[in-house]
Amino acid sequence: MGFLVMQMGCWVLVVCVSFVQATVSIEGSVFIDGSVPIAKTDEDFICATLDWWPPEKCDYGTCSWGHASLLNLDLKNTVFLNAVKAFSPLKIRLGGTLQDKVVYETEDDPHPCVPFAKNSSIMFGFTQGCLPLSRWDELNSFFNESGALVVFGLNALRGKSIQSGTAVGPWDSTNAASLIRYTVKKGYKIYGWELGNELSGSGIGVGIAADQYASDTIALHDLVKEVYKELDVRPQIIAPGGFFDAGWFQQFLAKTVGSLDVITHHIYNLGPGSDEHVIDRILNPSVLESGGDVFRNLHNVIRTSPNSAAAWVGEAGGAYNSGRDGVTNAFVFSFWYLDQLGQASTHDTKTYCRQTLIGGNYGLLNTTTFIPNPDYYSALLWHRLMGKNVLSTSFNGNKTIRAYAHCAKLSKGVTLLLINIDGSTTLRAKVDFNGTLKHNHHKHRHHRSRGNLLRHRKQVSEAAREEYHLTPMDGNIRSRTVLLNGKALTVDSTGIIPSLQPVRVNSSELITVAPYSIVFVSMPNVSIPACM
Repeated sequence: MGFLVMQMGCWVLVVCVSFVQATVSIEGSVFIDGSVPIAKTDEDFICATLDWWPPEKCDYGTCSWGHASLLNLDLKNTVFLNAVKAFSPLKIRLGGTLQDKVVYETEDDPHPCVPFAKNSSIMFGFTQGCLPLSRWDELNSFFNESGALVVFGLNALRGKSIQSGTAVGPWDSTNAASLIRYTVKKGYKIYGWELGNELSGSGIGVGIAADQYASDTIALHDLVKEVYKELDVRPQIIAPGGFFDAGWFQQFLAKTVGSLDVITHHIYNLGPGSDEHVIDRILNPSVLESGGDVFRNLHNVIRTSPNSAAAWVGEAGGAYNSGRDGVTNAFVFSFWYLDQLGQASTHDTKTYCRQTLIGGNYGLLNTTTFIPNPDYYSALLWHRLMGKNVLSTSFNGNKTIRAYAHCAKLSKGVTLLLINIDGSTTLRAKVDFNGTLKHNHHKHRHHRSRGNLLRHRKQVSEAAREEYHLTPMDGNIRSRTVLLNGKALTVDSTGIIPSLQPVRVNSSELITVAPYSIVFVSMPNVSIPACM
């Protein structure tokens, strides 16, 4: 057991350990400042991506994309539909490397709509590909049925010439304008139009100077404003969908005031998927902590800019080149993913798009069966439990315990997320609201009458919290099966996503966080000023 003592105005953690089958038990406190929110996210903070990669996309000798492309994905799959509908709504970003090689079929274009073809001698390893209007119709039918909020990534290289690794000249918006006009004519709802993929700074493969990118973004803004002029709601203008470069982003923001709604960046901070040490980085608290630097730095750039654009993570797969099988599609990746969500929201990131919803080795869904991987359920619990208002949260103990808290999504209470990346330590945690908790006292006398006993039980029930404990099957963090409160989460024979039921615990008890586990703690009866 352990206990906390007060010494010279500071909390000091005194740890007593007990060994049970090579595990250690510690006690500690999670400190939540409930006075005011420190940041706010979008209501639909969780987002996932769909990509263009064909089956021939291979990395390190493995071809992991199957039929997960926007051009060939099975939109009739029941599990897929139910997986998206479960979020009500899920933001979906359509894009990726090949988006800057996509042309859009037009109603009056006589040329055939030719798909991508593999060609390792050219940029990105594939030829130009075409989006047929019939496929665009099918995709929008699915988005409408599933309730998805769609962000479409446009080809930003159209009309440009490439000189010494830089794409020069103005963006040719003609083809994009045709698609946008067709989309409006058909009544398809688009949440946002995004320009380009990984072309900021020096770019991946090719880059665009900040001044030119700003000019192109203004052109997109003006185009969308004109096409949607008769409609009440206009889609967001989003860019650049690249890796953060402070100087480039500062210049871009300064030039797009009034034309840019969202500034997006990408995250692959765990290295290549070929690296066998990806799992070690995920379990390293220093690596997780350093992952927050980019959110902090971008927030500071925006804060000192005249631009009011919101920050999004437009694409994040952790390990680049399609992820790592057995790691980025397994339970262990939820440690990195949820920690990223926690740190991003702390620094005022409004939306976080996971690479991918399906495809590669980092999909929320299995590429061939569509069955949810563990991260799908982590994302769904976050979406359902974590509200917009972010609370200052800390754990003053073991660095392998990660703690984040938000105002609850469906009550005026609080939801706490605890992540234990230590495989041999069990945490028993107390929650301390740093004097900001508003107490609701229940005065009662201890009589043995049946009426008083029932009232006492009701008061205990009202004081209960709800806990969602996520652990890997058989304790194997490389497992693709996750347990919720000890029960495996599986899709039934009809393709229904399982319900996510908590266990109720008396609020006076400490929160137990097992080794290699994740716990969402819903405290609906907690009352703090930040969540009123």
